[in-house]
Amino acid sequence: MPFDPDQAEIRFGCGLAPGIDPPASIDAMMARLAGPDEVAHAFPIPDTAAYLERMVHVQAARKARRKVEGQEAKDEARKVYRRMIRATRAEAAGWTGQMLRRRALTGDGLRERLTAFWADHFTARGAGFVWPEAHLPYVETAIRPHVAKRFVDMLRAVSQEPLMLVYLDQSKSVGPNSARALKKGRGGLNENFARELLELHTLGAGGPYDQADVAALARLLTGLSYKLGRGYSYRAALAEPGPHVLLGQPLGGPDPEEAHVHAALDLLAHHPATAQHLARKMAVHFISDQPDPALVEAMRSAFLTTDGDLAAMTRAMLEHPAAWIPERGNVKPPVDFVGSALRALGLVAAHIPAENAKEMNQLFLAPLELMGQPQPRPPGPDGWPEADADWITPQRFAARLGWAMTVPFQLRRTLPDPGDFARHALGPALPEPVARAARRAETRAEGIGLVLASPAFQRV
Repeated sequence: MPFDPDQAEIRFGCGLAPGIDPPASIDAMMARLAGPDEVAHAFPIPDTAAYLERMVHVQAARKARRKVEGQEAKDEARKVYRRMIRATRAEAAGWTGQMLRRRALTGDGLRERLTAFWADHFTARGAGFVWPEAHLPYVETAIRPHVAKRFVDMLRAVSQEPLMLVYLDQSKSVGPNSARALKKGRGGLNENFARELLELHTLGAGGPYDQADVAALARLLTGLSYKLGRGYSYRAALAEPGPHVLLGQPLGGPDPEEAHVHAALDLLAHHPATAQHLARKMAVHFISDQPDPALVEAMRSAFLTTDGDLAAMTRAMLEHPAAWIPERGNVKPPVDFVGSALRALGLVAAHIPAENAKEMNQLFLAPLELMGQPQPRPPGPDGWPEADADWITPQRFAARLGWAMTVPFQLRRTLPDPGDFARHALGPALPEPVARAARRAETRAEGIGLVLASPAFQRV
């Protein structure tokens, strides 16, 4: 199948937009991806270091409630703490707004889609008073900079992220024979992160590993830790001495060091099973729930022959004829649906109220939750579902329809002509029944809602 600029923007980008030219070629897509991240600079989201610095102050305010004396002082300390929590939540709503602005206005839609894909692959979500809003800073730090680089570098970055260490209980894992355990008599190995690294992040479910490998990797990962004020650190005193045997390879030694962790991650990142798992998962996400085996093989081969270069695997996907099948198979997940709708409307940044938490909740966060994709709270370590049936249930489709019929008018009171909108949103592939429904709609809001609700717009 030949390259199609409109299909490129719809299937591999964030959707068509009036005033933003789709990429002219695969080379153009890859050049944008390799170039400066202009939209992240225009619409910044804090990184992990900035987030943790903020949470140090939140933690201090929380502790202050217990230390002050007198009821009046306690009440005031409690108010200060609650104000800080509310402010953090409001800012986090704004970060989601920045993410949507990026999607609506970028000329590099492939980068946004890859960032979302890899963030889902390495799902991490927070709880408690420190971590609930840490997801987007985590993505900004560990995922976004690596989407066109080597997989092993992203894997290492994720393993050093406090949110991931907390989410999968790695920060609680202490080697039973570590210096800390021998001194204080307290050691406890936690296998959660090791298991998910093998099953979800690298080799895949049913991959060539067993429980002994899970246990060995868990022992190798001991020592990965963090402090709220300083971020990630490797603490050898918590690490289990080796050697350990992972996938038949002896790793580690009697004196634990961070290099032993890197060696384990390198082994997993370069394994053929990892290449197969990642290639198929990416093909499923971007193209079809049942991707062409030849496409998957081309992506797998590109990964293995380039030392796990994610840009090479992405290019292999784009260059394969199966990537350009005209049939639009995959249903857009809610964030992709909303982002492409904002893009088709031709909005400017001011139309997306990132600075107003109440409006962000009303217009985006609450509807996305009703559609089945609450931000940023994926259901588990395996991330969001890929099957179309998980997104188009009666209740979730009703939420999409309700959003399509009401929110565009709230964002932009002067709506475009529905016929023009349909052509901008769907390009030359605009089906005549959709064009006719848009032309015959009684109001502009209804016409735009019908286009957004159509199967042609809902699928890529």
